[in-house]
Amino acid sequence: MSFNANDPSGAGGLTADIAAITSAGAHPLVIVTGAYVRDTAEIFDHFAFDEEAVADQARAALEDMPVSAIKVGFVGSPENISAIAEIASDYSDVPLIAYMPSLSWWEDSKIDSYLDAFRELMLPQATLLIGNHSTLWRWLLPDWPAERSPSARDIAKAASGLGVSYTLVTGIPLPDQFIDNVLATPQSVLYSEKFERFEAVFQGAGETLSAALCALLANGHDLQAATAEALTYLDHSLEAGFHPGMGNIVPDRLFWAQTEDDEAAEDEAPGADDTTPIPKSPFELPPNGTKH
Repeated sequence: MSFNANDPSGAGGLTADIAAITSAGAHPLVIVTGAYVRDTAEIFDHFAFDEEAVADQARAALEDMPVSAIKVGFVGSPENISAIAEIASDYSDVPLIAYMPSLSWWEDSKIDSYLDAFRELMLPQATLLIGNHSTLWRWLLPDWPAERSPSARDIAKAASGLGVSYTLVTGIPLPDQFIDNVLATPQSVLYSEKFERFEAVFQGAGETLSAALCALLANGHDLQAATAEALTYLDHSLEAGFHPGMGNIVPDRLFWAQTEDDEAAEDEAPGADDTTPIPKSPFELPPNGTKH
């Protein structure tokens, strides 16, 4: 089950969650918590749903189907955080994955009240917190001295003090255009993997990673294996990313649906050189901007 906002650009939000969760072999139950006003370049605004509407959606689905994992993305208001936290407390045996995106596009007063509510109500119930290094640093360690950057274990220690068992810190800068991604507790690093930095700006990478990891946990993977597979899935999605609009690149979360081998097989298929004309479609549509 994913609690997240609708994203009309398809770059992130529930669109990202649905594609990633499905790709990882799980059935997504998506709870709409609000809607972004955005394109592939930036977020202009957000409209939050009423907390009763959010709770009623979730309760109806939960009473019908068993849920194996819960993801909480950006839910728009402290009231929605409170409602979701209450629901999560009723399903305390289900792992809860909390993803914190950058909120730099939002008003400062709204950011502060949202982060306070998330810290007090959601983190105590979170099994795993996921976020970019700079985002988690500024949120959980605002008074960190500037001599050096906090490590993933430093951030995990701060999260642990608020009730989080595990923390996945992404995008940690490394020399030579590499970034590190580290799954940690205050005591140890459980898994880490570095990737070469893409010379591009993406939208929806964090949503993709957190949704895929949530689905893999729901399918019974242990945390280290789910983290490794989700990071690999994200890397392939970014590598296959495409430009649907005039803004940033969107991960191709369905990269696995069509490969070069499939295209070659289609070319070599019997009748591929058949000159029999194909009947025209009644609709003259422009070609798709994706590979699918």
